[in-house]
Amino acid sequence: MDMEKDILALITHSGEARSLSMEAIECARIGEYEKAESYLKEADDKLIMVHNIQTSLLHREASGENFTMSILLVHAQDHLMNAITINTLAREFINIYRKLKNPAE
Repeated sequence: MDMEKDILALITHSGEARSLSMEAIECARIGEYEKAESYLKEADDKLIMVHNIQTSLLHREASGENFTMSILLVHAQDHLMNAITINTLAREFINIYRKLKNPAE
């Protein structure tokens, strides 16, 4: 049951991080950079939580605990990778929007 709880937490928090990163992009698009940064901070907090869960799972497996590969775990990893990618791109989009609106910076 612990494993399923961890997997569901990975999916939930990764999805939240992805959504927050997308919100950050939208805020930057309309010039609300402080709000965008706030959303990114929230997304980072979620990604730290997810990273801690993932690290715990990796340590458990490295310590000899056997995990059955499940489609749910693969799905969780997919959510995590998407969240990280969107978060990285959100930072780039925010920088681009800033430069487009304020070319002198």
